Amino acid sequence: VPARRLTDVVTDVCGIHAQVQSAAELQIWARVGGVTPEDVREALWEERRLVRTWAMRGTLHVLTAEDLPLYAAALGTIDRWKGVWLKYVGLTQAQFEALIEAIQQSLGARPITREQLAEKVAERVGPAAQERMRSGWGELLKPAAFRGSLISGPPRGQNVTFVRPDRWLGRWPRPDGDASVREVLRRYLHTFGPATHDDFARWWGVQPAPARRILRSMPEDEVAEVEVGDTTASALAADVPLLGKASPRGIVRLLPMFDHYVVGFRPREEIVEKRFAPRVFRKAAWISQTVLVDGRIAGIWAHEKAGRRIEVTVEPFARLAAATKKVIADEADRLGRFLGAPATVAYSA
Repeated sequence: VPARRLTDVVTDVCGIHAQVQSAAELQIWARVGGVTPEDVREALWEERRLVRTWAMRGTLHVLTAEDLPLYAAALGTIDRWKGVWLKYVGLTQAQFEALIEAIQQSLGARPITREQLAEKVAERVGPAAQERMRSGWGELLKPAAFRGSLISGPPRGQNVTFVRPDRWLGRWPRPDGDASVREVLRRYLHTFGPATHDDFARWWGVQPAPARRILRSMPEDEVAEVEVGDTTASALAADVPLLGKASPRGIVRLLPMFDHYVVGFRPREEIVEKRFAPRVFRKAAWISQTVLVDGRIAGIWAHEKAGRRIEVTVEPFARLAAATKKVIADEADRLGRFLGAPATVAYSA
């Protein structure tokens, strides 16, 4: 789609996986024509149309500023910050609530580093908090983000920064949590469906039982059961007529690391042969850059800057047709324009 629809794309794919910032930028490149890395960064840090925060599965994502209150309200229904988790981190419920409140009150529209945030929190709840936030403070940032109290600010050199979202964005509607999680499921089914409640549980980051309850809470006329092979799955009723007509034939794409299509697609056997899956879904939850042909993963690829060129190396899982290689070359050219250097393509076994 054209660059003016950048934020529409982020909404349509239910957020962009952003554990690695460069991979997030490339996910947008894969879907938006004529976009540059600077366009993405400006939308994040200057125009504030996009935000970066912990979201699905407790992983960093880029969301639109407009969608952030919806996702925060839905994430706030996930009841994981208690019991065994509190015992693991060595906090009582009262101490945890005090720390989360202190994080929110310490943040504003002006970005501050993690060190500055730790100091401000310590001023509010005591010096012990500063040591805790320096050593294991990610454990507190995620629940603060889930409650809509914290998002990333623009990087300051090598340092990350944080801001309070309602101050940074200047607006903060408060949608109902249960209605919000149903809307997230509605969007998930539109993007990734047909899907089972287990599929949604893995994507959203909850156990199967609450995912099943969320699915069952949807209005009956909105969701339809469909057969996918031997599996009964759910889809939005309005989408069912379109599903049978959809065809990815003739479409070739180079997708970056952690691409949301690859991360969110279930069952994975539908997009990659089992014998090749370890080359895509690697150790330590690392997900390779993939070559997508007709909706399925046909290989992996890598790129690096060598002098004034971008060298793209493709490892196909099977022999690729000449027409497919031509489109890969076109994709590489587009990648080169995005990264500001001409690209070449080589193939390896």
